Amino acid sequence: MPARINMFFTRLTDYPDTGLLLLRLTFGILMLFHGVAKIEHGVNWIISMLQDAGLPGFIAYGVYIGEIVAPVLIILGIFTRPAALIYALTLIVATLLVGTGKFFTLTEVGAWGLENEMLYFMGGIAIMLLGPGQYSVLTRTSLR
Repeated sequence: MPARINMFFTRLTDYPDTGLLLLRLTFGILMLFHGVAKIEHGVNWIISMLQDAGLPGFIAYGVYIGEIVAPVLIILGIFTRPAALIYALTLIVATLLVGTGKFFTLTEVGAWGLENEMLYFMGGIAIMLLGPGQYSVLTRTSLR
């Protein structure tokens, strides 16, 4: 009986390309909010942090690639895998700049201090590994 229920549910929900589209839209749109904030308020605070860390400030402008260009490409399904890698690397840089102090912390509700950063990072990695799916501007070509 459980196998029949599982098979029935699987038939009802077996839409991997729709799942990939939802994944791309979710992570792409949510990251765009961060990118729009950088457009509205600038990146001077990032430049300061980079310079305080002994790095050149111009690196801060890469945030526009990681938080605007890459998410738009992910949403559209264009160069999805490289865009998702850039997206994930953006999260690593952001975490190293502002989140290292939260690595061994929990929030008041018991969440890991870097939970959001990890969720975005792993979402980018998942999109990179899965690709765009069928519902994209550029459809997937077979590599096999």
